[in-house]
Amino acid sequence: MAIASSSAVASPRAVPAVGMAARLAYLDNLRVALAALVVAHHVGQAYGPTGGAWPIFNPTRAAILGPFFSVNASFFMGLFFLISGYCLPRAYDQKGAHAFLRDRMLRLGVPLLVVSLGLFLPLRYTLDGHGQPFLPFLAGYLRQPEVGHMWFVGHLLIYAVAYTLWRSFRGRVARATPPSAPPSHVALLAYTLALAAVTFLVRIAFPIDRWVNLAPFVRAEVAHLPQYVSLFVLGIVAERHDWLRQLPSRTGMTWLVIGLGASALPFAMTALHELTPLQIELGAGGGWSLQALVWSTLEACICVGLCVGLLTLFRERVNRHGALLRTLTAGSYTVYIIHVFPVVGLQAALAESPLPPLAKFGLLTLLTVPLCFASAYALRKLPLLRRVL
Repeated sequence: MAIASSSAVASPRAVPAVGMAARLAYLDNLRVALAALVVAHHVGQAYGPTGGAWPIFNPTRAAILGPFFSVNASFFMGLFFLISGYCLPRAYDQKGAHAFLRDRMLRLGVPLLVVSLGLFLPLRYTLDGHGQPFLPFLAGYLRQPEVGHMWFVGHLLIYAVAYTLWRSFRGRVARATPPSAPPSHVALLAYTLALAAVTFLVRIAFPIDRWVNLAPFVRAEVAHLPQYVSLFVLGIVAERHDWLRQLPSRTGMTWLVIGLGASALPFAMTALHELTPLQIELGAGGGWSLQALVWSTLEACICVGLCVGLLTLFRERVNRHGALLRTLTAGSYTVYIIHVFPVVGLQAALAESPLPPLAKFGLLTLLTVPLCFASAYALRKLPLLRRVL
């Protein structure tokens, strides 16, 4: 998966094996950064204008966290899916279909069930059971089980099964797959516009923050599915054709500037709204409107710009592993699984504090990110959990 170890990623077809570790270091480091951003994003849920559900809400909100949420949602889970797709083919090639699926069921399916049934179920029963017998409550719960942030893990499990079926139908892909030219500016622009158009059309019926239950333990925010699915598939294609290594630095850095520039707009609009009486709205959850079309286009620019740009930036500038980064990398998947619980606990502990919401956000982010990585390190020391986490 995107946060799982990338040790299974193929070395470049034309690059000596000794270069593999350095080549993978930037992906590992990027996953650590994204895992920390996920923690910060959920810390902010209590203190900013979010459209999603969250158990803790501060009485006052920091408006500047609104664009923070919007920009994050525009790219960070999509980038996780892209890296996940990139890591998938080599893992399948090394293990074969049966061992690959068994590994995915263990690494993805078991944590999904444990969190949903072992943590969310008792919590839901405590809050909503109201003296109801447990077995009838359980039967109702299983019709629509709570998965929370583990929706991502459920999606990766489905995508892994789909990939296995596709490989079984197509036959084994030769490892001699030749590299091909990476996407040009024109190709990246075409993908950006296509993603914007499909996203806009999907959001006419499924606006942002509307979640649907596709199956037990599988939930989806349909508004972002075009991004997630397409980037996952592009990750697989990128691995097979060695695009990430070959992508010119100038191309990647150009798109990084595009992504950062597009990301700055929501912050600028929020600041302008706060400082002046102008009523300017940039974001839109969906529907048939010019505003929704503009936001879908801007979001696609943020997504492609930051995904391509950050991959290039980390490849060129953050491509080394030290002992600390190797430890953080090993625990980044565990951080994703467990982070919600210390985040909510610390938010509840700080609920009565007179600190302004932005100060609470900053303080808890500084506390929670290292706490989650330290907890992940401790949990992975347990032999039983190490196989799953």
